[in-house]
Amino acid sequence: MNLSALRTKIFGDGAELDGMLALYRQPYIKGFTTNPTLMRKAGITDYRAFARQVVDAIPDRPISFEVFSDEFAEMERQALEIATWGEHVYVKVPVTNTRREPAFDLIHRLSHRGVRLNVTAIMTLDQVRSVVDALTGGAPSNVSVFAGRIADTGRDPVPLMAEAVSILKQEPSAELIWASPRELLNIFHADAIGCHIITVTHDILKKLSLVGKSLDDYSLETVKMFYDDASAAGFSLELSAKV
Repeated sequence: MNLSALRTKIFGDGAELDGMLALYRQPYIKGFTTNPTLMRKAGITDYRAFARQVVDAIPDRPISFEVFSDEFAEMERQALEIATWGEHVYVKVPVTNTRREPAFDLIHRLSHRGVRLNVTAIMTLDQVRSVVDALTGGAPSNVSVFAGRIADTGRDPVPLMAEAVSILKQEPSAELIWASPRELLNIFHADAIGCHIITVTHDILKKLSLVGKSLDDYSLETVKMFYDDASAAGFSLELSAKV
């Protein structure tokens, strides 16, 4: 497993500025994504100010910021503003609103007005097909399929993602994102099927140093970990006196 040989681009997924800047210094991080949930966890209260701070600090890589209305007219207004925040800004638009109403018409309008979109929360191939149809002929965009959440339901996401790669050949300016990965191996799953981008959190990125590690050495380190933790805890099973 050779990280430098990956075709799939790794995007950092988070909303904590210091962490994003640390990733920005890594050449293998090709872009960034955020969402309102990550921002809330990071304590962000001023959406516009935070976004502008990020764009000023990271001016030359793709960064996605999400609309947060549930009404399509307001989503459109927010998207048009967000698109002005930077040359490399992508606007995240959910595939539906909370009432299951599809956003395909909005996606088509925005994309064909030149707004770079990251269509998010996709989990079915029917959604992928409809989104790609809406994007065809529009601005460069991302199609974000939540493979990790698909896996959480007990379904293998790899065949679905491979089919999504095939569907996206219809629109060469659109790139498929493997979103919400659950383990480091997903990076190599994504690469094997030709997925364009994978979004990865800090917790998973911390494991990159393990890529290609000797399994014999890793086995020994694991044994030492168990031994050291048992010793530190003061565990003992002293022989009891026989009655």
